Amino acid sequence: MDDQWTRRSILKLMGVGGVVAASALAGCAERRAARPRSGPALRRDFFFMQLTDTHWGYRGAANPEAESTLARAVAVVNAAEVKPDFIVFTGDLTQTTDDARERRARMAQFKEIVAGLDVKAVHFLPGEHDAAPDRGEAYREAFGETRYAFDHEGVHFVALDNVSLPGGALGDAQLDWLAADVARLAPDTPLVVLAHRPLFDLYPEWEWATRDGARAIEILARHPSTTVFYGHIHQEHHAVTGGIAHHAARSLVFPLPPPGGAPKRAPLPWDPASPDHGLGVRAVKTGATGPSITEIPLRARA
Repeated sequence: MDDQWTRRSILKLMGVGGVVAASALAGCAERRAARPRSGPALRRDFFFMQLTDTHWGYRGAANPEAESTLARAVAVVNAAEVKPDFIVFTGDLTQTTDDARERRARMAQFKEIVAGLDVKAVHFLPGEHDAAPDRGEAYREAFGETRYAFDHEGVHFVALDNVSLPGGALGDAQLDWLAADVARLAPDTPLVVLAHRPLFDLYPEWEWATRDGARAIEILARHPSTTVFYGHIHQEHHAVTGGIAHHAARSLVFPLPPPGGAPKRAPLPWDPASPDHGLGVRAVKTGATGPSITEIPLRARA
């Protein structure tokens, strides 16, 4: 594990000892910088980390180190001298199983490992591997509600569940809840949406979409300062729908091909010579001019 690299990257992200090494999210920083805020101002700059698609319980050739990858990610975060305000896991915490007892055991094991994170708060949301087999019953027992909202330093966060219902839908009740939640925000309040699947139709043939995601995007489009972070596709990806920027993060188990880049959706082969195996975490800094991101590869073991 490259601890020096970890410290250097995090410090650069926070703008300590050099220029911030991150790129502005498309359509967000420019728009926010162009006009003064009339809503609640950010109380201070902060950063959080996104981890996704850990698939705890996976065993297979696509990652022969799967039993240690999650613990290594915890160690990377804990090695940083600058700690994130919080961490969010955007779904597929565990590998799917039809055995309800094993599903709960994997969730308990996952929770035990991530309890070692040296951060003040950790937020979770489900992926289809966690919630689709039983509509989120075991997930709610282990982690609580599958949808929720919270505020942090003047930024409003919304976590959506687009995996528990058949076909990866949000459903009328959740869409009504989202509309009411967004409607109460001041126009200039930064809004960050967390989801597992993409809300837009990235590649429906591979189930890289949300069945009623267009309705969610229509609701979010009414709010001028919205950014979406998601997982599911096991790779970094950036897209814009209208004025909303959508960003997918790397997985912590194995990468998948780019949308439509292979005859079928299947893990990319494990490369023993790769320095990071296509795995990583993401840090997101939020400041007065909008959020910016840094992708942090998970280095191979020394």
